[in-house]
Amino acid sequence: MSGVRTLVISPNWIGDAVMAQPLLQLLKQRHPERPIDVLAPPSVAPVWRAMAEVDSVLETPFRHGPLQLRERWKYARVLRRRGYADAYVLPNTLKYALIPFLAGIGERVGYKGEMRHGLINRMHHDDTPKRAMVPFYAALAGQPRAPLNAHVPRPAMHVDGATIAAVCARLQIDTGRPLVVFAPGAEFGAAKRWPARHFAALAQAIMAQQPAAQIGLLGSPKDKQACDEIIAITGADGMFNLAGVTRLDEAIALIARADAVVANDSGLLHIASALNRPVIALYGPTDPDHAPPFSDMARSMSLRLACAPCRQRECPLGHHDCMEKMDAPMVWQALRPMLGSSSEPRDPT
Repeated sequence: MSGVRTLVISPNWIGDAVMAQPLLQLLKQRHPERPIDVLAPPSVAPVWRAMAEVDSVLETPFRHGPLQLRERWKYARVLRRRGYADAYVLPNTLKYALIPFLAGIGERVGYKGEMRHGLINRMHHDDTPKRAMVPFYAALAGQPRAPLNAHVPRPAMHVDGATIAAVCARLQIDTGRPLVVFAPGAEFGAAKRWPARHFAALAQAIMAQQPAAQIGLLGSPKDKQACDEIIAITGADGMFNLAGVTRLDEAIALIARADAVVANDSGLLHIASALNRPVIALYGPTDPDHAPPFSDMARSMSLRLACAPCRQRECPLGHHDCMEKMDAPMVWQALRPMLGSSSEPRDPT
């Protein structure tokens, strides 16, 4: 495994990992001969495995929280043998900046973060208060202090057809019928969640127009109750609560198969965007300009109320108007043209 390689240290969030993908495109353009390895938490690793620029995904063995200096030093010795010329440290923490420093990697690139002078030797500065995440990460491919470039590649992921077919077969998804994916969860907090009754009303509108449609509800085990509520309100066949049933790599494959995706501001939204699926992105307490979808067919839905974006986990005013008042007919009006009148699934490639 020795040779000249590049190491990218992944963010800890799925959505951030997706939005960092254009950085890899730029690095590959600069050094097409140089393999890129990604060091990522196990929970995020499947995202990187769906990116063409990645040669190897190395899963972090560290626990959340503690510094674990001895463990990081031992792991750095493993990395040293792989022969890295440079490392791009995407998390802003001291802990992750230690790894390439201890591994003796010559060029260590990242943002200033927390107390990282000396650990990062090509240091960028986050001087833009309102910046989109894709150009923020992509800027690490350039020189420090250069202005953010809004014209960077779009995030891109890929799942092969055989993988999609195998996942659909295991989950009993009919590949001959339209599939709409809902992602009702959001790790950030309840304020980012579109109400279950709105998702249910949207499901009823979809099935009224396309009775053959299937609706798959994706999310973590924590989202299962919310997904159950949506199905209970809808009372329709053809709905699948897959929250907590699918691994992340399987969820990625299902999204790649989807005819359209309706999602809160979440990691699954950004996966759908990177797979170039038709996307309806629902924003309440977060800024739709901070992390918008990039699909060819995409619509960011936001009421842009005076109290938003508050960026709070719970509505500080207690009314949650930013999501409550974004009703199902409003979202259906944006989604309906994406579904069209055909029952044939779109080509996910």
